[in-house]
Amino acid sequence: MDVLAAEEPLEVRLNGEAVAVTMRTPGHDAELAMGFLAGESIVRPGDVASVFECRSDEGDGGVADVRLQPGVQPSAGWQRNFYATSSCGVCGTASIEAVHRAARPVQDGPAVAADVLLGLPDALRGAQRVFDRTGGLHAAGLFDPSGHLEVLREDVGRHNAVDKVVGRRGLDGRSPLSGCVLMVSGRSSFEIVQKALLAGIAFVAAVSAPSTLAVRLAAASNMTLVGFLRPGGFNVYAGAERLAGLG
Repeated sequence: MDVLAAEEPLEVRLNGEAVAVTMRTPGHDAELAMGFLAGESIVRPGDVASVFECRSDEGDGGVADVRLQPGVQPSAGWQRNFYATSSCGVCGTASIEAVHRAARPVQDGPAVAADVLLGLPDALRGAQRVFDRTGGLHAAGLFDPSGHLEVLREDVGRHNAVDKVVGRRGLDGRSPLSGCVLMVSGRSSFEIVQKALLAGIAFVAAVSAPSTLAVRLAAASNMTLVGFLRPGGFNVYAGAERLAGLG
C-alpha cells in the first residue's frame, strides 16, 4: 500500500468568468486563485473583495471564483485561454519584455546572511508534512530575512505552491512582499522568478538549478537568485550584493 499525492483540476474564475484551468493538489484553492491572477498581472491583491470555492458542476475538481471590489476592473487584455499543467505551469507564458511592462524592478532589500540562507532548506523540508507521507509534492516557503518561516505551501506543481504562498499573503492584506525571501524545493524556472517579481519579492532561492531565462529576468529586475542551495554551499546567479558574510 502507498499514499499518493492528489492531483485534480481547478478552474479559476474572475467575477464568474472562466480564466484558467490548472492541475493542482486540492487545498488552499482561494490562495492559489489569488496568487495565479496576481502572478499573471490580471488583478492586484488589494482589488479583491472575496474568493468563493466550490466543486465543479461535473464533480471532477473544483472552482475558485475571485470577486473584485465594486468598480474595480481587471487588467485589459486578460481574456486569453490558459491551460496549466502541474509540471510546467502555464503554457505560452509571457515574454521577459511583457513581464517588465507589468512590473518594475524590485526594491534593494532585504539583506540575508549566508549562514541564515544555508539554514533555509532544512527549515523548508522540516515543514513539508504532506511530502513526508507521499514523497510527491513540491514546496514553496516565505521566510523573513532572519530565516523565520512565515508561510509554507505544498503542491504537485512548484508554480502552484508559489501561487499559494503569494495568495495567502494577498488575502492577509500583505502585498508587495519586498521583505520576504522565497524558497522553492525544486528548480527556479522563468515562471517562478516572474511570479516572485510580480509579488515584489527581491530574493529567490532554490535547492536546484535555475534556467537561463530565470537568471536573465532576475538580473534585469534587481533580484537576487540563488541556486543549488544545499548543506555546504550555494551558487549566486544574480544580486550577490544582498548576501552578507560571504567572505
